[in-house]
Amino acid sequence: MPKSKRGITGDAASRREAIRKLERRVVETDEERSSRLSTMAQRGQDRRAEETEEQRNSQLSGMAERGQERRAEETEEQRNSRLSDKAQRGQQRRAEETEEQRNSRLSAMLQHARERRLNVIKGQNHHQIQTFYAARTVLYPIVEETSVEKWTSLSEMRRVVFPG
Repeated sequence: MPKSKRGITGDAASRREAIRKLERRVVETDEERSSRLSTMAQRGQDRRAEETEEQRNSQLSGMAERGQERRAEETEEQRNSRLSDKAQRGQQRRAEETEEQRNSRLSAMLQHARERRLNVIKGQNHHQIQTFYAARTVLYPIVEETSVEKWTSLSEMRRVVFPG
């Protein structure tokens, strides 16, 4: 029969380590906290710089899936609490930001909205072009007496195919 393990098991050791980290954070100064967070951010940037797009997409997919699972399991009360906390943090952040930071944030939001609209327009144009070529191909045998090569736009095709 094997001897029983002596000392701390893995779970207890990691629990104790987590408690020690929390205790250190409670007594750290703002400067130490800022330095720690800056170091963490730098490590994250270094890691992201080295990973491939496929690895990044895989990580993002996993994060999104875990978030969906968490949200699927949360109660209405938990959801309301989470959203309330999130709104409060946003208000706190905005209350502390400088005029320059505010302008930068609003500028980034505006740029993001422009890019989204541009992508929607590109998608619509792509769809219209596909529709035009598909319709021209399908309608060609039907309207042989009309010179299909002269159709240069959807409106020209509509005028010929659907007169009046």
